[in-house]
Amino acid sequence: MDRRPVELSVVVPLYNEEQVLPETYKRLKQVLDSTREPYEIIFVDDGSRDRTLDLAREFCQTDENIKLLSFSRNFGHQIAITAGMDHSCGSAVVVIDADLQDPPEVIPAMIEKWRQGFDVVYGRRAERKGETFFKKLTAKLFYKLLHGLSEVDVPLDAGDFRLLDRKACDALKSLPERNRYVRGLASWIGFKQTGIEFVREERFAGETKYPLRKMLKLAADGITSFSYKPLKLAGYLGTVMILASGLYLLYALGARLFAGFAAPGWDWLAAVGLFGNGVTLAAIAILGEYIGRIADEAKARPLYILKEKMGYDVHAKLRARTR
Repeated sequence: MDRRPVELSVVVPLYNEEQVLPETYKRLKQVLDSTREPYEIIFVDDGSRDRTLDLAREFCQTDENIKLLSFSRNFGHQIAITAGMDHSCGSAVVVIDADLQDPPEVIPAMIEKWRQGFDVVYGRRAERKGETFFKKLTAKLFYKLLHGLSEVDVPLDAGDFRLLDRKACDALKSLPERNRYVRGLASWIGFKQTGIEFVREERFAGETKYPLRKMLKLAADGITSFSYKPLKLAGYLGTVMILASGLYLLYALGARLFAGFAAPGWDWLAAVGLFGNGVTLAAIAILGEYIGRIADEAKARPLYILKEKMGYDVHAKLRARTR
């Protein structure tokens, strides 16, 4: 049976998405069928502990457009996206989460922009529904902080939901770092990029897979991957503390030698000393973040280990059905 080359690959990272996956599959299939182009949906199971993997297997067995990658353990959301890209073959690749906060119905608009000549089309959140004030505030502050610190122009309020042309996807795949921040890497590679605004919906079902701890890790990966300014900031603070301490010591010495009295404010100087120690420890912590990432790169371990791969021999699957 002859098949047309895949035009569109859709990468969907999965982690404990049992409650939402059937609806995600249904809506993605409706949208992609409407394009009338050959497509593949690549589900990447990131070590789920519920029935997510079983459901993905069922879809893969009954739908020749579905492919499945399953990790040997949980390697993380950004690594799951990377694995999906590694195993995609479409002329364009879309990355979308399974929670349906990023609506699949936006994909045709991304495809239209791609056909107009854009190599990367990212989704920009015009509105966030169902998120707490704290989540919205911290997200806004993080994107502004990253935008201010980074030498790369990372779009504000743009997540991993995006379309990449094949050449852009291949360029991103060639980047070797292990502490990956995909949305930043997608900006770093360049090419012709544009954004599409959409309303970020509430999670369809289940719980968020990005609690505060993982959000902080992602933020650290984003900042340390695209900026050395935190290291410079630590140096600037240290210089200020040295100058302030030196000036105060000169003042104290001058008061003793020329005015015959001890300069007041030793308790203030002690407070300055404690503050300086705090700056030192903070600088060491920042330095440790960078050194830890250097160690990860030096180990050169694989980004992920697959324990299962389904749907990649479509012709064999079709032959099996006809027996």
